[in-house]
Amino acid sequence: MNTTRTPIRNTRPVFVVGCHRSGTNLLYDTLLSSGGFAIYRGYLPIYKMLVPKFGRLTSPENRRNIVDVWLRSKGYRRSGLDSVSLRQKLLSEARTAGDFMRIVMEQICAAQNVARWALYDADNVLHMCRIKRDIPEAIFIHIIRDGRDIALSLHKMGEHTPFFWNRKPGTLRETALYWQWMVRKGRAQGLKFPEDYIEVKYEALVTEPAKTMKQLGEFIDHDLDCDRIQAASLGTLHSRNSSFRNENTGSQPVNRWKKALSKEQVAELETLIGDFLEELGYPLSTLRSSSMGSLVRYWTSPLYTGFLEAKMWAKLNTPLGRFTSIAPLELDQTASAAPGRRIA
Repeated sequence: MNTTRTPIRNTRPVFVVGCHRSGTNLLYDTLLSSGGFAIYRGYLPIYKMLVPKFGRLTSPENRRNIVDVWLRSKGYRRSGLDSVSLRQKLLSEARTAGDFMRIVMEQICAAQNVARWALYDADNVLHMCRIKRDIPEAIFIHIIRDGRDIALSLHKMGEHTPFFWNRKPGTLRETALYWQWMVRKGRAQGLKFPEDYIEVKYEALVTEPAKTMKQLGEFIDHDLDCDRIQAASLGTLHSRNSSFRNENTGSQPVNRWKKALSKEQVAELETLIGDFLEELGYPLSTLRSSSMGSLVRYWTSPLYTGFLEAKMWAKLNTPLGRFTSIAPLELDQTASAAPGRRIA
């Protein structure tokens, strides 16, 4: 008989997820600024990067490769932990990606004398079912932002590079469809465990922070006091993360698309993702045309979504995952992860 009990809610880990440029970083820093969470500004891309690259942690060789690579990463260097004891614990106990996350974060909690941890990674919105399988007590906050603003920001930053053979940034059409795909996948997974999944609008977070924090605080069972959050102002609360720092678009981060996109671009995006925008409660500004050009009609087909699904499946389930880049880990090329040496 399984006697494992779910920890009380106010100690359970919180995962902040959402499409890129949706405000995951802002929401994460808001949680950390409230107090009671371990302060960790690192990167733990186990599900999307390290397991596809090296294989599952059930293999001792794979586990050793994953541990030794991560111990050379910027994410480790930001943890403040000792590499010798951490390496030993990971090698002896981590059998899943969730085990890896839990061990690292519980060690950080112990070092900081706090009982709770949170993590943010936009791409975890695609892996919530895997995380929930490995960490049953996980709670998820899915932050959602207007897809027109996302398409604008992702396109400007060049962050969506759909085709691995040329790394060319995606068009506005492709970034809008990418947003729709990510948000839909996240919602579909979250509905499988509704007691531990909540959605919050980015627009509500920045325009009604007190109301939003009250709602989230009740859901995750944590005191999200706005005055304390404002006083601490960690990370992006102190210096807003924005792709529009140098543009004269005003300080309001909501509905930037209204000024930055042409009427034709707005009409095209709303033709592509208008149904989903309305489903999420975002009103449309144009009458969608049924006489769009053949190129736009092509992108409204399931082809692009099918392409994104196939690319993700191949990365997670075939040897193609071995080609996953680990450059975002910012590895220390001079350090060794061998036992007996602390990597700093």
